Amino acid sequence: MIALTGATGQLGHLVTESLLKALPADSLIAAVRTPAKAADLAAKGLLIRQADYTNPASLDKAFKDVEKLLLISSNEIGQRATQHRNVIEAAKRQKVGLLIYTSVLHADSSSLSLAEEHRETEKLIKEAGIPFIILRNGWYTENYTASIKPALANAALYGSAAEGRIASASRADFAEAAARALTGAVKPGQILELAGDEAYTLKEFAEELSRQTGKTIPYINLPEADYRGALLGAGLPDWLATGLASWDTSAAQGALYSDSHQLSTLIGHPTTPLSQVIREALKP
Repeated sequence: MIALTGATGQLGHLVTESLLKALPADSLIAAVRTPAKAADLAAKGLLIRQADYTNPASLDKAFKDVEKLLLISSNEIGQRATQHRNVIEAAKRQKVGLLIYTSVLHADSSSLSLAEEHRETEKLIKEAGIPFIILRNGWYTENYTASIKPALANAALYGSAAEGRIASASRADFAEAAARALTGAVKPGQILELAGDEAYTLKEFAEELSRQTGKTIPYINLPEADYRGALLGAGLPDWLATGLASWDTSAAQGALYSDSHQLSTLIGHPTTPLSQVIREALKP
């Protein structure tokens, strides 16, 4: 049995779709906080188990008889390390045979504010004594295509990434990598740095957006504090505005770049080009 935490999330859903191409549905467990939200997965034949990161007892039940577990990192920034500890400890109690974790690119050295909780989680996994694979995921290209609508509305793309090169890949690429790891393509004990084959600056992102829309959308680089202020002015909550601005600054320092090509090697084909993800995002 293979279990996935966060199976109703954007990444989890895509991992499930990829796994169903290779495995029978009744070999998959969707471990989710709210089972009612997993009705579509249940309809496909997956076993649904309630699993709350903050409730160790629920995790013990969810991981019973699980051979392989994919721990998709929690989306509750600031609470991740504690929640992940609960998952890891439950996996150890239930004698899970392999734990796969979605970390962040260059977690051991990254300047991203997100990286500290990933570093702590990786340490917990290594100390638990469970066979593991760590997938250090780079940025989803969708993180930036989410800015297309405001960029078109404002006739400019704003950021703080300067000339930093971003080796992002589509969410589907990273999901396929997780599925491949779950189905035996990666030996336990490995830590993979996963990033897109193609790297770009936000200026180049804006140029591609301009090309596809026929509009002139320049990239305007702002100091981190000014970009944060602009995001706050656009109505974003403080934690998100602060995070986005600081992550761009880290990108300017190379935090989102890698030329390892380990992602395309793992999935067996080139990662999704930036132009294609932008094209998809522009569809009505």
